[in-house]
Amino acid sequence: MQKDSHFPVIIIGAGPAGLFAAANIQSSQTLLLEKKESPGRKLLISGTGQCNFTHAGAMSDFKNHFGDNYQFLRKALKSFTNQDAIEFFKAKGVNCITDPNGKVFPASLKAADILNALLISCRNAGAVLQTGSSVLSIQKENDIFVVNTDSGSYTSEYLILATGGKSYPTTGSTGDGYRFAASLGHSIAEPHPALAPVIVSNYEFAELAGISFQNIEITQWRDNKKLRTFSGDIVLTHTGLSGPGILNNARYFMPGDELKLNISNMPESEFEQQFVSQANSTGKVPISSFLKNTGIPKNLANFILLKVIGSLTRPMAEISKLQRKTLINHCCAYPFIIRQVGSFKTAMATAGGVVLHEINPSSMESLLVPKLYFCGEVMDKGLIS
Repeated sequence: MQKDSHFPVIIIGAGPAGLFAAANIQSSQTLLLEKKESPGRKLLISGTGQCNFTHAGAMSDFKNHFGDNYQFLRKALKSFTNQDAIEFFKAKGVNCITDPNGKVFPASLKAADILNALLISCRNAGAVLQTGSSVLSIQKENDIFVVNTDSGSYTSEYLILATGGKSYPTTGSTGDGYRFAASLGHSIAEPHPALAPVIVSNYEFAELAGISFQNIEITQWRDNKKLRTFSGDIVLTHTGLSGPGILNNARYFMPGDELKLNISNMPESEFEQQFVSQANSTGKVPISSFLKNTGIPKNLANFILLKVIGSLTRPMAEISKLQRKTLINHCCAYPFIIRQVGSFKTAMATAGGVVLHEINPSSMESLLVPKLYFCGEVMDKGLIS
């Protein structure tokens, strides 16, 4: 074993979670191991390189976005709030701005400023950062952790796993932490992509890619049973659906699920009432004029009309009852069958991980292995939305 191979604390993973943990350990020297040649690689691409590191507003708002896992995170969120995060970086010289959606960014809109603040904080706390050091295995022997890397072995009394999930594997997130946790006796909820777009079977809208909808209603169906209803912004891509409404709910999706989008943002009953009323009063008006008033983008409306009616100019009075019903279905519940949820290469986060009932929510310490701690995406986030 090489010289200076023992440290009171070892952290595996120099992403934002690992760096922040190291920056806040003041009482003893910490070794921070990172397998990539540089730290914080995923942080640098977050928010398209601008790093929206928290969200403004009351902490009570966070409850709506963490699902059943909010109870686990409640104490942590209370002990370190979004305002605490903003003040932390402000104290390091990083001023922040908030966009209209409540996302908080460094004023420079450069993720590198957040990374540099964390690295300086780690250095000031006395942490030793060792990059290009892949951890191969971990054992615990006589209350001491033995961390074996490709360049030697290290020991510590305390160990923090901050290895991230499996999304964007080129940044170093390849699921190593799940293997380490399992080897120490922890259970792992099957990891799967989250915050990911979906690929649609028999997709018809490749040529309409880029069309977007604001805050429309979406229903999710499986085996002809409605599972849930949610809303959000949606974007048509070349292969399927994306946008916050899809990304934020991707953890719930499975291949074969059907998503029905209300692209008119009107209840079916209201859509039909307006259709019948206009057909009775001004039946000679072409059907395209009616759809123009629904707010459905013109190119998409024309696509639907040609598919359902076969014409853009047919008078409303000449639309059959069956055609009207089909048109209402397409405008208020357009069906998309999920062929595949985006892979880990395109997902922004990972659902699954070390199961939460084996972790103390007050300290993030393992309930199975004393002095083993977890932080960040290595923990199960399966129900966070």
